Amino acid sequence: MATRGVRGAIQVSRNDQQQILKATKKLVQMMLQENAIAAIDIASIIFTTTNDLNAEFPALAARQMGLVNVPLLCAREIDVPSSMERVVRVLILINTEKKQSEIRHCYPGETSKLRLDQGESKK
Repeated sequence: MATRGVRGAIQVSRNDQQQILKATKKLVQMMLQENAIAAIDIASIIFTTTNDLNAEFPALAARQMGLVNVPLLCAREIDVPSSMERVVRVLILINTEKKQSEIRHCYPGETSKLRLDQGESKK
């Protein structure tokens, strides 16, 4: 069994606790569904935010979703000039038999622009 990474990003409407949690839940649910991931298969989840999002830890959304035994980590994204604002990025590390090419990464809405070069999911 291999450990694979599932990537995703979502733009939050504003720097507000509820908006950060709502957007993060939406993204994590999408990532879990698109890849048929069970909580028991999750090794860990890393969340990053752009510098303009600081009203809440996005990892709280995963806890509220019931992922209470999964190791979670929040960090800041690199502040690259002219990069997309108000973005939560997620990396879910899973234990799976899937090949890397079978993993479906999720970039809904405006964040689809972040990974066009990789042919990522544009849900």
